[in-house]
Amino acid sequence: MRIPRPRTLWTRTLAVAAAGTLAVGALAACDATSATSAATEDAGTTAAEISATDNSGRSAQDVLAANLSPDDTAALADDTWDTADEVAVSLDGDTASASGDGVTVDGSTVTITQPGTYRVSGTLDDGQVVVDSSADGVVRLVLDDADVTSSTGAAVDVQDADQVSVVLADGSTNRLEDAQEYADTTSDNAANAALYSTADLAISGTGALEVVGNANDGITGKDGLVIAGGDISVTAADDAVRGKDYLVVSGGTVDVQAGGDGLKSDADDDATAGYVALTGGDVTVDAASDGVQGFTDVAITGGTLTVTRSEEGIEAATIAVSGGDTAITSTDDGLNATVKEAEDSTSDTTDTTDDTATDDQQAPPQAPADGEAPADGGQPPADGEMPQGGGGMDAVQEGASLTITDGTLHVDAEGDGLDSNGVAAISGGDVVVEGPTNGGNGALDSAGGLTATGGTLLAVGSSGMAEAPETDSTQGWVALTADSTLEAGTEVAVVDADGAQVATITLTKSAQSVVFSGPEITDGATYTLTADGAEVGTATAGDAPAGGMGGPGGGQPGQGNQTDQSSSSTTTS
Repeated sequence: MRIPRPRTLWTRTLAVAAAGTLAVGALAACDATSATSAATEDAGTTAAEISATDNSGRSAQDVLAANLSPDDTAALADDTWDTADEVAVSLDGDTASASGDGVTVDGSTVTITQPGTYRVSGTLDDGQVVVDSSADGVVRLVLDDADVTSSTGAAVDVQDADQVSVVLADGSTNRLEDAQEYADTTSDNAANAALYSTADLAISGTGALEVVGNANDGITGKDGLVIAGGDISVTAADDAVRGKDYLVVSGGTVDVQAGGDGLKSDADDDATAGYVALTGGDVTVDAASDGVQGFTDVAITGGTLTVTRSEEGIEAATIAVSGGDTAITSTDDGLNATVKEAEDSTSDTTDTTDDTATDDQQAPPQAPADGEAPADGGQPPADGEMPQGGGGMDAVQEGASLTITDGTLHVDAEGDGLDSNGVAAISGGDVVVEGPTNGGNGALDSAGGLTATGGTLLAVGSSGMAEAPETDSTQGWVALTADSTLEAGTEVAVVDADGAQVATITLTKSAQSVVFSGPEITDGATYTLTADGAEVGTATAGDAPAGGMGGPGGGQPGQGNQTDQSSSSTTTS
């Protein structure tokens, strides 16, 4: 049994360099020491307590600085080697051959038994490449037009190794496909993915890799997983790409289709692990469940993320966006900051059902009629009393936070657009939220309140649960409610007292509530909402939205018209 490497904190950041490799540079770890102390948990704490580190207001870079470092794994992508030292592994139908030591062949099973560089080419019609190397050192698999299909388990199964580097050779096209059912599903390190590794795994290079996970996952690293390059496509019955301790995407192109979650990290025993970091590259996700899910954190500092289909677009206890270009389409919440309980331990190898459901995914409460008590038994506001700030009547969840400091974010959600069961903060970036058409959800929903201190925020959606930033936000905001439902295709504008448009959007689905925060807004000033040039509403900056419900950020229950139930795709002007 291999002794795990010491767990150090991430003190450097990953950046994309030429040819999809990594450049590792210094990261200013603001308050890293205090964040580390907050993240350290006693052995007796629950999984929910582990994921409940308070990262509210922290940038993605600061969140990552306090986490388990991926630097040793990421460095594998920069390693060079002497091609004269390579061992050529030639796959040939139902057998294989090798040009040097460190490889055994038993029928169609190729086993690599020691560190070294192995260039794998050819086709195994029904076989496996197994890594079983107990010695310290890197096992480097250079896939050079390799095609491996297995009817019994994983196509590539790393059972034991110090570190593993998969390099996609320049100009190569590679393919890995696993079995529909695995022969081994019960042993401690039984594989559950077409490309499976019990060791830290880095994928790099400039070639192409297609992965088909028929039984469960596509790519799984039971420790850390870094994708630094390559043109990678993954189709999986359950999760497409999963790194247990961490999943870092810093380069390359990654396109996944998942029957479960798209990108996932689910270590639930360490407050510094269980995170997904997107620092570069171009990622596209089509997922039946969550687009990106971290047990602790999802942090975005660069690259492009496009989630074309999901239930929850991004879900983690901490969601921090500090760069990159992110576009989310979801049937439930777009971004959902929520503290999760540990998953069933059997999910690593056998469970292909959706294990991501949270309380947020239950049917939302409907806005009460004028003067009625909320469904949870609370009292409606007194006449003339309008609650301010964030989200609803749910209890604030300690450790849940959603922070946006930079980058672009576009959300098209049928549930809540930006949803935090704790607090939310926007201090930079450009954010557009096209929220729900039903009155039981809102474009913005934060149990502990949303503060706006910078950047721009434009949120449109139904008015039944409309929410606006906290009144103590240092940046101005205005919440407007149209006098009737505005249909898809309507050109909507927020206009100041001088007639200048400070925000515009062409609706792609019906909406009635418009919230805008930006440096153009002056607290106390009056703004007009227009639809195709006609006035449909006015509001004073800093006043609560009419028609909303719930907690600090909704308006007064019962005001405003109910919206229709239609949905559509998203564009902004």
